[in-house]
Amino acid sequence: MAEAGRVMLTVLSIGYPFAPVTADPAGGAEQVLAQLDRALVAAGHRSIVIAPEGSYVAGDLHLVPAVEGDIGDAARTQIYAFVRDRIAAVLAENEVDLIHYHGLDFDAYLPENAVPQLATMHLPIAWYTDAALRSGVRLLPVSRDQASRAPAGLQLLSPVENGVDLNRYHPAGARGDYALTIGRIAEEKGFHDAIAAARRAVVPLVLAGRLYPYPEHRRYFETQVAPALDEAVRWVGAVSGDPKAKLIAEARCLLAPSTAPETSSLITMEALASGTPVIAYRSGALPEVVEDGVTGFIVDDAAGMADAIGRLDEIDPAACRAAAEARFSAARMTDEYLRLYRELAA
Repeated sequence: MAEAGRVMLTVLSIGYPFAPVTADPAGGAEQVLAQLDRALVAAGHRSIVIAPEGSYVAGDLHLVPAVEGDIGDAARTQIYAFVRDRIAAVLAENEVDLIHYHGLDFDAYLPENAVPQLATMHLPIAWYTDAALRSGVRLLPVSRDQASRAPAGLQLLSPVENGVDLNRYHPAGARGDYALTIGRIAEEKGFHDAIAAARRAVVPLVLAGRLYPYPEHRRYFETQVAPALDEAVRWVGAVSGDPKAKLIAEARCLLAPSTAPETSSLITMEALASGTPVIAYRSGALPEVVEDGVTGFIVDDAAGMADAIGRLDEIDPAACRAAAEARFSAARMTDEYLRLYRELAA
């Protein structure tokens, strides 16, 4: 623990090495890291972040190279070596109280030292290697559903739910007629089902998100998303900042047809904060975020999603905003993390 006269805590955060950390990044893990970095600095702590080129943070930033082209095995091996070197250099030059990992692959760059280590599990537990789960790093789930899926005998910390900026995301004065889907472009995010639901409900659809340089993601976009684009189904690419907030707040609803066992969903929380109802699949923690019949609807397939679009007049936008204020504020989340940091560092 830091001595009197020094900053209260020094936390080294390790981002996923292939996604930059910015004020409003695309990925959920990067959003949480950015919020925690700002909260640490605002509270008088020291925040050190290791992240890829293109990142910028409130604390001290140590960069690793960005990958040009596809992210394959050779690129991963090279970048993991950079991350290990950066971690070693930071630990040699600083008295770090805690290391906090945000990437799925954190077991590829674990240092050999006695500094307390924490990993937030932003992705489904089944996606982590056994080496990561049994590494001795303290594991933090972000929902009850995620924690319930842990292998027998795996020790987890109590979940800390994610949160969003309630000042940035708030209701708009008027709504458009379009449904909206935002997310990472990947088959498990169900963009094709959102398209099918919108076609069936005869409503315009706006698709937004980042297409990362993974071959399987590109194939999915080129074969199942791009061919379906027309005047009724529009693709706007990656969005952030005020344009993203406006797009969410003015949507008729947010469609979240993910088939992955979602651990959380920042985009659904952002929608609720904007007073925008959410229609989501019964996947992972989505039913923990969306209260069926109150802040949106939980459905099982594209046909059910289309039917729910026709029932949106049953949802009060004020109830959506109230739910976000009660449960999903970034301030609540960062307060819980800072308390956990102090406990683990002690």
